[in-house]
Amino acid sequence: MTATPEPGSPTVGGTGLPPAGARRWTRADTVRTAVALALAGALATGAVLLHGAPAHGADAAFSLLVGAALGIVCERGRFCFFCIFRDLFEHRDSTGSYAILAALAVGATGYAVVFSLFVPDPGAGGLPPGAHIGPAAWTVLLAGAAFGTGVVLSGGCIGGHLYRLGEGSLRAVPALLGTAAGFGLGFLTWNALYLAALSTAPAPWLPSTLGIAGALAVTLAALAVPAVLLLRRLPRQPARPERAITLAGIGRGLVERRWPTLLTGALVGLIGVAAYLRVEPLGVTRQIGSSTRTVLDGAGVLPATLHGLDTFAGCATVVAETVLANGWLIIGLVVGSLAAALPGRRFRIEPLTAPGAVSALLGGLLLGWGAMTAIGCTFGVLLSGIQAFALSGWIFAAGLVPALWLGFRLGLHRI
Repeated sequence: MTATPEPGSPTVGGTGLPPAGARRWTRADTVRTAVALALAGALATGAVLLHGAPAHGADAAFSLLVGAALGIVCERGRFCFFCIFRDLFEHRDSTGSYAILAALAVGATGYAVVFSLFVPDPGAGGLPPGAHIGPAAWTVLLAGAAFGTGVVLSGGCIGGHLYRLGEGSLRAVPALLGTAAGFGLGFLTWNALYLAALSTAPAPWLPSTLGIAGALAVTLAALAVPAVLLLRRLPRQPARPERAITLAGIGRGLVERRWPTLLTGALVGLIGVAAYLRVEPLGVTRQIGSSTRTVLDGAGVLPATLHGLDTFAGCATVVAETVLANGWLIIGLVVGSLAAALPGRRFRIEPLTAPGAVSALLGGLLLGWGAMTAIGCTFGVLLSGIQAFALSGWIFAAGLVPALWLGFRLGLHRI
């Protein structure tokens, strides 16, 4: 079976055949689409079963669906910090950067609405419950720099490796194993860093001094600065002929073509707001760190006391023998990414070389240590933190972005 050209679409030599780049539907496409639909059905069924299970409940079910939505959006919109900053620093293409800016702007607006409903007096001295508002310490800056270096060296951030795992990336496996090991290293260095900086560091929350509306205005203004500066690095897009809207065209837009940048960012922002409103701030490291902490605690490797660690919100780790809500989010993310990749022929097993495995493992160590030290990663500290008007999110970004620039400049991603 072959796909017929859309009305008004270009053809080859007036023959009525689709152009060379057009995709022809095959029996394999039917199989891949059927598998993707089965995976979607499994996610929905899993959410129903989790909702009715006393050991898990509604939070687990909702987190599974949030993870699936995040996996689909990240896979279809290529919401990957490695890809976005590689395009910016190596290819001078800022297109993907606007997805991050849109996610922050939409998320901050959503958080402002939530805070206005549940925090009637932001100047009273308290912080909104559960929001990712971390300490403003030099350790967060250092963690951001380590994390950024790990992104370049391993080929992705933690969330990026998870969704690319759904696309068949074998390199994501050593990267995530390295991340777990990096968390272990972070636990071993935690007490020294906590006593040196974190124990006395403030946790500034902009609405406490500016009010919610003022904090939102300042955040949007701060995001507008890079948005304007990056305009010069937007590639010129060739004019495209108007096409009739057809079901086939809509289908290709959903499963084949990359989703628009601003739409992708806006959806990530909305998913983050929904996650915070219903369960906890969006993040992808809580389960990884908690599983590592549980194993090391059982083995007697960790210090008897991890000073102050359990007082932090966001992606802080716990000792737990069960799958946390964040664990179900991660499962949903990987499966959702796989379901999104299959119909568009983007699932393929990526070959893993020995140098690639080593660099992914070493990069993962930096990712894990940075995420442990900052109590979160690019999704947890940067996105959820800035959206919640926490200064710690900007500090993490201030360490992350220069490290990404330097890493790409040194060619660490080619190791």
